[in-house]
Amino acid sequence: MRIGLDVLGGDFAPKATLNGAVMALKELPETVKIVLIGDKDIILSFLKEERIDPLRFDIVDAPDLIEMDEHPTKALVNKPNSSISVGFRMLKHEEISAFASAGSSGAMLVGAIYSVNTIQGVIRPCTPAGIPKENGGTTLLVDVGTNPDSKPDVMYQFGLLGSIYAECVMHIKNPKVGLLNIGSEEKKGNLTTQSAFQLMKETKDFNFVGNVESRELFKDQVDVIVCDGFVGNIVLKQIEAMYRLLIKRGIRDDFLNRFNYENSGGTPILGVNGNIVVGHGISSSRAICNMIKQAVEISEAELPKKIRCALEKYSLNNN
Repeated sequence: MRIGLDVLGGDFAPKATLNGAVMALKELPETVKIVLIGDKDIILSFLKEERIDPLRFDIVDAPDLIEMDEHPTKALVNKPNSSISVGFRMLKHEEISAFASAGSSGAMLVGAIYSVNTIQGVIRPCTPAGIPKENGGTTLLVDVGTNPDSKPDVMYQFGLLGSIYAECVMHIKNPKVGLLNIGSEEKKGNLTTQSAFQLMKETKDFNFVGNVESRELFKDQVDVIVCDGFVGNIVLKQIEAMYRLLIKRGIRDDFLNRFNYENSGGTPILGVNGNIVVGHGISSSRAICNMIKQAVEISEAELPKKIRCALEKYSLNNN
């Protein structure tokens, strides 16, 4: 298995990404090869300084960087030698099993859609995030920003995609799917959530259990929570802000420690023909290491293949 890493992506790149790759190298089996995609001179200089044999990695020269504030589509076209552009070309031609980057999330999404392409039948790809449960488990929140204005049929698919991820990667049998809403009653919410509820309540594609209120986020009520990307992004950033506030005030315990973004490293893009993980822009070396390990898990789960099978079954049931 070959995992591609965008060495130039992230606020603290390339040092944090390269240190993260070295950490991952020590924690992954020898069957996993990490492919460093970035400025070859910088990579070789770092490895020499750290006294690490360059042959332990595969190195692909991609000296250009897509900045965070650049227009994603234009940047991918105008910078074919950027680390993100080269990474997606390699993924498209199956030269790597997965591609991970803490760089421009916009460029990663555009590259995913127009390079490896959306899986047939998927209306819009989405990104999930794990939220720790009080009992030690994890709830998957989807979508957390990719689709800020989702229609009911798109949110229905979020439930399907999230359920597949929860089962295949998180190893939750028959995961319970809930719809984030302002009340538990069927008629609660705006027109979008009410319509999404109607689509979900009779489904046989996943285990829908009804509406979930935000105060239930950390309980063991469901395994997957569906919402549009606008709401999901606000929820996720509010959780991150509260975590930082508590840590700043010296409040720490085992449960709170699980909210540290470094633990997951990144989030996958679900619904595309490839294994892609997007990391936080402020990723540390530990976060990069965990992002690479997550890319390995997603590759082993063969998510795109299982999503295609699920959508084929869904199409047959609705024809």
